[in-house]
Amino acid sequence: MPVDAYYTDDNVTIYHGDCREILPSLNNFDLVITDPPYGMNYQSNYRSQKHEKITNDHKFPVDEIKQIIKKAGFAAYVFCRWDNLPEMPKPKSVLAWIKNNWGMGDLKHEHGRQWEACCFYPKEKHKFTKRTPDVLNFARTDNELHPTQKPVGLIASLIECNECETILDPFAGSGTTGRAAKDLNKKSVLIELNEKYCEIAAKRMAQEVFQWQ
Repeated sequence: MPVDAYYTDDNVTIYHGDCREILPSLNNFDLVITDPPYGMNYQSNYRSQKHEKITNDHKFPVDEIKQIIKKAGFAAYVFCRWDNLPEMPKPKSVLAWIKNNWGMGDLKHEHGRQWEACCFYPKEKHKFTKRTPDVLNFARTDNELHPTQKPVGLIASLIECNECETILDPFAGSGTTGRAAKDLNKKSVLIELNEKYCEIAAKRMAQEVFQWQ
C-alpha cells in the first residue's frame, strides 16, 4: 500500500513512520546508509539543553537491520557501538569513525571510547569509485539537531566512494544522509519515526546550500 510522504523534492523523500511498515512498499536502493538506535536508552548530558531520549532506543533492532540490508542493491553501511557487533550480521568490513572527543563511560575501569563502528555489507553488483581506508576521521557535530547526529562529511565520504544513484536511510534522525546525498546530487529516501526529526530533516533538505560539518 503506498505511503504518503512527509516531505519530497527532486532529490529527497521523507516518510514519517515505522520503517518496518514502510519498507515493504519501497523498491530496492543502490546504497543503504543508516544509524539505528544502539539499544542503550541514550540521552546526552553534554548539552545544556538536553534532547529527549531516542525513540525505541530500549533495544538494538537486529531483525530490522537484517531486513534493511536486503534493501541494498549494491551495498549497505550500518553504524553501531562496539558491543552491538556480536549481534550484527557478519560484515565484509568494519569501519571505525574516529571522533575528536570520547565518551565518559566507566571512568575507573574503561578506556575512553573515541570511535563508533560502521559495518559494511557489499552485494554482488557493488563497485567502488575509489577504495578508501577503514578508518574515518571526522570531527563530531555539536548535536544541535539530534542527540547522535553524524557529520554530513562523514556520510558524504561513504556515498562518494561507491557507485550509486539512490540511497536509503530508514533511521533518518535529523536527515544527515539525505542532506549529504542531496549535496552530491544523489536521490534518497529517508524514514523517521519521530515527527519532530522529520520536521528538522525537511528544513535541512529545503536549504539550497548547506555548510558541511
